Amino acid sequence: MEIKVINFEDKFSKFSERFSPKIIAQMNNYDFKLTRSFGDFVWHKHPETDEAFIVIDGSFQIDLRDKSLHLKAGDMVVIPGGVEHKPYAKEECKILLIEPTGTPNTGDAGGELTKTDLEWI
Repeated sequence: MEIKVINFEDKFSKFSERFSPKIIAQMNNYDFKLTRSFGDFVWHKHPETDEAFIVIDGSFQIDLRDKSLHLKAGDMVVIPGGVEHKPYAKEECKILLIEPTGTPNTGDAGGELTKTDLEWI
């Protein structure tokens, strides 16, 4: 395995699709994924795992059933396994996700936004 520095801006320059996570690294069966978010995502949960969101650029909201979390560049939040949530971004936002390898982006909801066979960039 080659050890190398990963630059977020370089990686973000390689794709423009929204809600289409790209894997940039793995550690102990966890994927580090970059995604661009804009607009509403779907209500979903990950029954078996927690999920970390780190905002690299822009601002981002995660709706929970009882409140909304507002994040800006430099902020992060861990959503515990089994907690239903819905990401939303008023304007395009760049996010780093950390979750176990193979975790579907739409959790238990499925649907047209589900991405399988994620691309490495």
